[in-house]
Amino acid sequence: MIENKEKTIVGWREWLSLPDLGIAAIKAKVDTGARSSAIHAYSVEVVTEGEQEFAIFQVHPYQDDISNSVTCRAPIVDRRIVRDSGGHEEERLFISTSVAFMGKIWEAEFSLTNRENMAFRMLLGRTSIIGGGLVVDPALSFTQGEELAAQKFAASQR
Repeated sequence: MIENKEKTIVGWREWLSLPDLGIAAIKAKVDTGARSSAIHAYSVEVVTEGEQEFAIFQVHPYQDDISNSVTCRAPIVDRRIVRDSGGHEEERLFISTSVAFMGKIWEAEFSLTNRENMAFRMLLGRTSIIGGGLVVDPALSFTQGEELAAQKFAASQR
């Protein structure tokens, strides 16, 4: 949970950063209808170090751009059955990582799943929205500016 209790108004889609995963910018659907958050992951491997399991996986942060790939590593915090929007259930790995948006940074859990055919590489669900102290205004999009976030991503690829 974030320490700053002030709420930040966000739109239904935003560019967020996942600094612990090395992702400077990723477009997310901010979805109050989804309980949990999800991130597009492929080539997922599980490794054990001591008592802790870690997921090592690849992410294409930009939709329709498979030339940019980020290798990520995060501790696995759980395995859960998740029902997708089509009603299909699958067991997913859950990781915990930091989310950064408009000067706020907070911890959030994400399931790892293949979202290559979805409009957004990331889904920010209710528990992460609340954890970040965010309030969603569905009339808004990209409240920090789409160009600024795209520039941050481009700079991270150099």
